[in-house]
Amino acid sequence: MSLERAVRAKIAGKRNAEQDKEAQEWIETILGAKFPPGELYEDVIRDGTVLCQLMNKLVPNAIPKINTSGGQFKMMENINNFQHALKAYGVNDVDVFQTVDLWEKKDIAQVTNTVFALGRQTYKHPEWNGPYLGPKPSDENKREFTEEQMKAGQTMIGLQAGSNKGATQAGQNMGAGRKILLGK
Repeated sequence: MSLERAVRAKIAGKRNAEQDKEAQEWIETILGAKFPPGELYEDVIRDGTVLCQLMNKLVPNAIPKINTSGGQFKMMENINNFQHALKAYGVNDVDVFQTVDLWEKKDIAQVTNTVFALGRQTYKHPEWNGPYLGPKPSDENKREFTEEQMKAGQTMIGLQAGSNKGATQAGQNMGAGRKILLGK
């Protein structure tokens, strides 16, 4: 098997059809329209128009110009505009797919992960009242300790350090005793 085939097989193995379906249903629910029957998920979102419409539903006018016709560069511009809008919405840069992942269908699993990252980010926007996608991210739970509490913690032996409660290995004999042989 060639290296390119091996890489494609590995990328295809990361893909989860159930997640693709969940992401598609979330997009359809927000847009209020089903994907055309018989078309694959990646084919419908490939030109970026659906993703731009999705972003505009979450944040009105986030992407003011969506290209619906023109060459491949116009369609790739849609994908780039979507990526910029994602970052502005608060999605981490590491969660955003590369343009070629979608346009050339190189890594659709990463595209789906980006849609899930967007779905998680909607929890952090109180102006959005659903539907949501994915688990709710945790909130920071910062704690403040007084100087007295910090000093009290220094005198305790942490259980992670281990405690044997006075046990020793005295009297333990396992197997044969050690024999020292002197050379002849």
